[in-house]
Amino acid sequence: MNLPFLGDLKLRGRITLSVALLSALSILSVSFLGLSFTRRTLSKQIHSTLQVEAEGLKDLVERTLAEREASVRSWSEDSILRGALLFDTYDKSDAVLAGLVKRHPSISGFVLLDEQGRAVSASSEQVRKAFQNREREVRETAWYRAALEGRFTAESLSDDKDPAFGRRVLPLAAPVLSPLSGKRIGVLLAAYNWSQVGDVVRSAVERAQRRGQSSFALEVRKADGSLLFDSRPADAAPLEHPVSEEAINGTEEQDVGDGWHFVARVDAREAYAPLAEAATIALGLIGLFLGLAIVGSWWLARSIARPITALSQAVTHVIQEGDLSHRVQVETRDEVGELAQAFARMMDHLRETTLGLQQGTQVLTGAMAELDKAAELQERNLARQASAIQETQVTAQEIRQTSQMAAERSQTVLEVASRAEQVGNAGESTLAASLQGLHELHEKVGKLATTIISLGERTQQIGSIAQTVKDLADQSNMLALNAAIEAVRSGEHGKGFGVVAREIRALADQSIDSTDRVRELLDDIGHSIQATVVMTEKGQRQMQDGLAQIRASGESLRELTAIVRDNAGAARQIAVAVNQQNAGISQIFTAVTDLSSLMDETMQGVQAITRATGSLREAAERMETVARTYRV
Repeated sequence: MNLPFLGDLKLRGRITLSVALLSALSILSVSFLGLSFTRRTLSKQIHSTLQVEAEGLKDLVERTLAEREASVRSWSEDSILRGALLFDTYDKSDAVLAGLVKRHPSISGFVLLDEQGRAVSASSEQVRKAFQNREREVRETAWYRAALEGRFTAESLSDDKDPAFGRRVLPLAAPVLSPLSGKRIGVLLAAYNWSQVGDVVRSAVERAQRRGQSSFALEVRKADGSLLFDSRPADAAPLEHPVSEEAINGTEEQDVGDGWHFVARVDAREAYAPLAEAATIALGLIGLFLGLAIVGSWWLARSIARPITALSQAVTHVIQEGDLSHRVQVETRDEVGELAQAFARMMDHLRETTLGLQQGTQVLTGAMAELDKAAELQERNLARQASAIQETQVTAQEIRQTSQMAAERSQTVLEVASRAEQVGNAGESTLAASLQGLHELHEKVGKLATTIISLGERTQQIGSIAQTVKDLADQSNMLALNAAIEAVRSGEHGKGFGVVAREIRALADQSIDSTDRVRELLDDIGHSIQATVVMTEKGQRQMQDGLAQIRASGESLRELTAIVRDNAGAARQIAVAVNQQNAGISQIFTAVTDLSSLMDETMQGVQAITRATGSLREAAERMETVARTYRV
């Protein structure tokens, strides 16, 4: 349920208001349906009750009037009454009529009339006087004409008190027949006390009053709607909203009440008073249930919002303070509790990842420092080696020039034999100096070979360190990938951690690329150093050969000095030895020149290593900066 005015509310308010609205709608719907069903049921019961009362009134009145009609017919067949009309024995008929009045309280009086409508006998002297001199009026009455026809009628029911009987009566007249000829000899009038209908319906009215329906009333109306009887007092106020049912006396059986409408009615407010009470109780229960629903929804919203608020505060604290040591305490075991536990596990993983990253950056920083020291030391050693090689190259150049000069001079040995002794002495000195220079060159070449071998070992160590850096970068990459996965699982709350994970992963990729470039440079340097070592060993062997030759030349020269005066052939041997020496020295000079070129390349490789080390240092510093963002 998404309502526009709920957008500015907190989760607790939205849940409380939503549950309260849903509860209100549900309770009101159920109450409305219940009240509607109750009203329909109560309406059916009310109408059924009124219909039963109306049918009961119809049956009672119809049965009472039928009994009275039968009684009047039986009374009209009384022999005393017939004899009074035949033999004018009215004293006896007066006594009979007076006795009937006493035995039947529902009859207000009797009048015995002859065929001319003259009252010849009555149940009391007062009644007979009331009918005296009214023959014409009597003959014109509806009940008299109906009696002549042998039937009963209610058209003569008085609307007010009858002057003859002192009350409202229903005249019931039956013909009196002669027992001998069967002809009509008179009419017997029985004035039925119409107020007796009130006694008939009293029990029904009392039942309605016991039901709390004081406005309940029973009515008898003619077919034209005129009122014949009403159980309510004459001065009672009319019903404002009556509920009524009626029963109609049919014509299946002929009686005086054919076509009458028997109506049972009651005021709607009294009839539906139980419904009003039920509605009042329902409203009270609705208010109670709504209060309980609001309290329950508030408690539910509070139990849901508290752990979420704690999680939000924890995330805000981590983002603002960078403190991953903060713990979230949520004791619920529902989905929110599971979310809190997952968040705690994510914090633990992130804490471990950050701690590992910090440790890795520390190790990487230490390795970079060692790598810097090794690179600086290697650069200093290579500088010294380059200086030594340059000096060796200069010395070799000098030796080469000296050798060339010795060769030129050996060519003139034969021509200047007289000067052989002097040349021999100079050659001996020169050879001694050459031997000493070659010894020094041999020692420097040996030191150079040792230094180059040490440089190869240091290069291998740098390769091991670079491999360690690459392993650390791979681990950082895996940690960053795991952190990114956890951040994606965390949804909106893990976006900050996703950014950190992508930054760490980028740094790890940069570290891997840098270590790969370092390894490539180290491999190139290793190959160059290996080639240098091979050439150095070759040059050393050649130098040893040259030393041996120079030693032999020295011996020959010393012998030449001794025997130069006596043997010119020795001078030729010296010239040949000097030429061979010149060729060897040329080879040494070439080897030293190549070694100088290789040293330059080695220096360039070391400088490349230094630059790569600087890049690794910058990457390590960036990783350390990211790792120090959070406290663990």
